[in-house]
Amino acid sequence: MKLHLALRLTAVTLTCLFPVCAYAADAESGKPALTGEDLTTISEHIRQTGAQMREDLKKARARLEVQKAQQEAERKRQEEEARQLALKEKQQREAQERARREAAARAEQAERQRQEALRAKQLEAAKQEAARARAAAALKEARASVGVRAFGDDKQAAKARAAEALKKARESAGVRAFGE
Repeated sequence: MKLHLALRLTAVTLTCLFPVCAYAADAESGKPALTGEDLTTISEHIRQTGAQMREDLKKARARLEVQKAQQEAERKRQEEEARQLALKEKQQREAQERARREAAARAEQAERQRQEALRAKQLEAAKQEAARARAAAALKEARASVGVRAFGDDKQAAKARAAEALKKARESAGVRAFGE
């Protein structure tokens, strides 16, 4: 806008000074003063120059507006790309955090299951040990109850008592205690 104003001011100044300078130059050279026709030609030339300057200024202004619009469009495109990139990075971070939490939860669940399996195994081992102890005690009791009579007349009764003791031992320990 300032360029436009400066060009107009220059054109007006030149227009005003041209006849004065031309008259002074003619007076010094001894030539006759400018005629009306010369002045008309000069003023027409000045008008054409002014019109051409205005046209050039309009074109320059239009180019400047186009350039500004392109720059604004480029700035908006870059902002949108930056926003999209930031959104994508945020989603990736969230997905990584979610995956990390899920992996931690799976690891925790696996550890709980491992602990439960270990406790169950220990409990089963304790049950088996208790069943073996009961079976051994029942067998010892059965042998003790049979005692010397095993060689005597009452062999059938000793077998029945041993079978009964074995049955009690199996019931208290379960079938697994004897490997069946």
